[in-house]
Amino acid sequence: MQKPAEYNKSPMARGCLPRDGTSGRGPLPPGRLTVSYTSAGPRTSATVRGELDLNAGRRLHHTLHRALTGSTEGLDLDLSGLSFCDCAGLNVLLDLRRQALRQHKTLAVTAAGPAVGRLLDLIGARELLTGPRARSGRP
Repeated sequence: MQKPAEYNKSPMARGCLPRDGTSGRGPLPPGRLTVSYTSAGPRTSATVRGELDLNAGRRLHHTLHRALTGSTEGLDLDLSGLSFCDCAGLNVLLDLRRQALRQHKTLAVTAAGPAVGRLLDLIGARELLTGPRARSGRP
């Protein structure tokens, strides 16, 4: 079951993929963020594309928290489609990890593009979100 949502810096539109008629692949217009997630077994997988900044992060926070809560074991994030991620986006990821730990679940960033990878490396959080601890849930 796939539940896509699309976000824009202006009014939020839910329940659709990009309106440009594409299949959801390729670069998105500036300021646009999409997230789609599927539940397969005990884990939920989410794919996030576009630009993750303060405005988009606030809305993404709620969507990913619902996806995590709806999973049995945790959430796997594919962030390879993010072309931009700032500190607000990083805060969303860290808060999501805290929620996962409180629920005795795991959060794992399974793929990260250059924007997210660089940010995780700069602050030393790559292992926290992508390493063995993220996958096993052990602190």
